[in-house]
Amino acid sequence: MSPFHRSTLLDRLASQPEWDVLVIGGGATGLGVALDALSRGYRTLLLERDDFAKGTSSRSTKLVHGGVRYLAQGDVGLVREALHERGLLLQNAPHLVRNLDFIIPNYRWWGGPFYTIGLKLYDWLAGRRSFGDSRHLSRTETLRRLGNLRPEGLRGGVLYHDGQFDDARLAINLAQTALEAGGTVLNHCAVTGLRKDAAGRLCGVQAHDQETGRTYELRARVIVNATGVFVDELLRLDEPAARPLVQPSQGVHLVVSQDFLPGNCALMIPKTDDGRVLFAVPWQGRLLLGTTDTPLPAASPEPRAQEEEIDFILRTAGRYLSRAPTRADVLSVFAGLRPLAAPTDGATSTKEISRSHKIIVSKSGLLTITGGKWTTYRRMGEDVVDRALKLGGLPPAPSRTARLPIHGAQPTPDHHAPLAAYGTDAPALRQLMREQPALAEKLVPGFDFTKAEVVWGARYELARTVEDVLARRVRLLFLDARTASQAAPTVAELLAHELGHDATWQQQQVAEFTELARGYVL
Repeated sequence: MSPFHRSTLLDRLASQPEWDVLVIGGGATGLGVALDALSRGYRTLLLERDDFAKGTSSRSTKLVHGGVRYLAQGDVGLVREALHERGLLLQNAPHLVRNLDFIIPNYRWWGGPFYTIGLKLYDWLAGRRSFGDSRHLSRTETLRRLGNLRPEGLRGGVLYHDGQFDDARLAINLAQTALEAGGTVLNHCAVTGLRKDAAGRLCGVQAHDQETGRTYELRARVIVNATGVFVDELLRLDEPAARPLVQPSQGVHLVVSQDFLPGNCALMIPKTDDGRVLFAVPWQGRLLLGTTDTPLPAASPEPRAQEEEIDFILRTAGRYLSRAPTRADVLSVFAGLRPLAAPTDGATSTKEISRSHKIIVSKSGLLTITGGKWTTYRRMGEDVVDRALKLGGLPPAPSRTARLPIHGAQPTPDHHAPLAAYGTDAPALRQLMREQPALAEKLVPGFDFTKAEVVWGARYELARTVEDVLARRVRLLFLDARTASQAAPTVAELLAHELGHDATWQQQQVAEFTELARGYVL
């Protein structure tokens, strides 16, 4: 039976007595840890309560970057590491990562030299993995490249190169890579308890399959807490009085028509009212505006944008665009929570909290990772497994992920071709449409997503719900929330046929997704 079939994976939970590494959390960090452990030959299990990348990892600005802002803050080490990892991601997942031109417009006399010098340092830190040299642009060329940019007072611009990717699709491809490497990764399977031996050492977990309701007792030599903004929930299962490790910080994005920034370049606004940077990035035929940095007291699975955050993004974009987007132009609004390391020195500004990752081992042996960013997911995985092999007494073995192609990788992808994000899977998807022409039909007018992609998601990408498909397999919820709601009944019907569910399940799925999508509409 296919390694992508859920029943196969659940059978392994019942039949495998012990695992070398058990990872809790199916976002960027957890998937990176699992894949690194598998690359070294360790028996590895990953459990995700919801869906892969359901939280923070599907709600990013879609950038694979070193972080120009971190360079301005003087964090050269983090920038160098991220630029190195950016190059590895382009090498290992070229079907999902592409080189994108960014332009910083300059409205002050000193801006040109200042940003040109800074970005030359950025280029230099990238070394042989550079995406291209930065350069100064004249006023005329800046306006030509950035359609709708406000011309009054513009002196010129600085062009630099960074990476763009599809965050949720990379997570799905990492899960597929892990399965093909012999690992077991399960979504919709929650860890509900931790098990300790007589000496108080962590030795296993209790897991609950959300679909069947069955409970599993699982043993492991090392247990990794990679639950992102929810790490403190698991830490409290281990030590009820544990000090919080994470300070949730909310980042909001608005999606509008690409008419607001015609062309192929992204706009980077280097300093906003709150001291952050703001991006306007073309993405899948739309324009992504963001982000914010708002401290929150607690994490939630479906965070909501605050009115002030929405107004801030629209106001800031309006200062730079001749025709400014309004609330009525927003097609989708989504919020994500960054798992920033909680400050211990009284610092309150989230933009001052380090984005570098931290690894902590509790008294019982629970290995927890906090912080980090998508770009450095592979390095985080390597660092965690380096620590895990010592903690669990595993036979030493080197990481092999630096040169490990991700599922779907193809050497020279055409990012503008239909089904480009599927990489080497695209021919099989096209074959499915030839065999069943009805599946070649579009899900909704105005988008290229097909019915075949729903079936493919269920068969080979572990999609189990309408939300799994429309939020993280084809991204329609993030591109146009109202249109995604219109697609929900079709998706529910296709999934029900594929997964063996009845009409009641379909109705429930449509109702749940419609309610969810309301939160993405202004």
